[in-house]
Amino acid sequence: MSDLKESLLSLKEEFDSALSKVTDSEAAEQLRVAFLGKKGSLTQILRGMGQLSSEERPQVGKVANEVRTHMEDYLTSKITEIKDMEKSLRLRREVIDVTIPSKYEGAGSRHPLNMAINEICDIFLGLGYSIGEGPEVEYDKYNFELLRIPEGHPSRDTQDTFYITDSILLRTQTSGLQIRTMEKCKPPLKVICPGKVYRSDALDSTHSPVFHQIEGLVVDKGVTMGDLVGSLQLFAKKLFGEDTKIRLRPHHFPFTEPSVEVDLTCWSCGGKGCRVCKGEGWIEVLGAGMVHPEVLENCGIDSEEYSGFAFGIGVERTAMGRYGIDDIRLLYENDVRFLKQFK
Repeated sequence: MSDLKESLLSLKEEFDSALSKVTDSEAAEQLRVAFLGKKGSLTQILRGMGQLSSEERPQVGKVANEVRTHMEDYLTSKITEIKDMEKSLRLRREVIDVTIPSKYEGAGSRHPLNMAINEICDIFLGLGYSIGEGPEVEYDKYNFELLRIPEGHPSRDTQDTFYITDSILLRTQTSGLQIRTMEKCKPPLKVICPGKVYRSDALDSTHSPVFHQIEGLVVDKGVTMGDLVGSLQLFAKKLFGEDTKIRLRPHHFPFTEPSVEVDLTCWSCGGKGCRVCKGEGWIEVLGAGMVHPEVLENCGIDSEEYSGFAFGIGVERTAMGRYGIDDIRLLYENDVRFLKQFK
């Protein structure tokens, strides 16, 4: 019994000596494992208690508990002291002088595409339109089928796109938002839908596989082609100046009838003919037409009672004309020298 007591008291002194040399959390943990762990020194000594008599065990157990409590209390105190010291050191090392002037990187500005979208939206908001949104990953039925473009239709060839599954794709046009809007809301409707669209086009100075459109839709009783022309004429004058004129050319879109391509007088030469408009004096900007009755019926709208018009504006082409940009790739290269011009 006396040997175990001496071993315990000796272990206590050894622990105190070792603890006085501990200076960091890692060393404190190693000391805890060495003395108090399952295979630690205290555990090894206590295994000898099995050889003691029933009268001796309580006496040795009392000493063992005192030694264990001493080790745990002093170790806890030491760990708290170390953590406080490490925190103090870290605070001193990571101190920030808030009085030092910051490095001014300069204020950013809106991207020219966002500027063009905002300008166009502001014009139509002033005419009573609301802004609609829809998914860029679209179902085939919204992007094509309900717009009278069934599988195998020739117009799909001009909108070769990126399919995710046989029935899900990256939208090729924001026209699908016409369907989603007419499904959710009944006439009268006046909505514009700006958004990003995708087509499998090679990138060059005038084409990109990713670009932006703003779709417009009006559905009400008595809507005519004259309402469409008047709206587009007002849009052109607001965006490009009071002298701007529009020209309509017959075209075909499956979801409108009749359909037109809409040209604006060249923003560079005012219609006289120049390099920008290739001498024609006109630049194609958007497509439009009266909403096909079948499209209205597909959305549960009585085509005998209601009519409507729709148009799709190419944002990139509009921005290029609005801000004098001659290469679409400049809009996507993130060249700060180019973007700084639009502050």
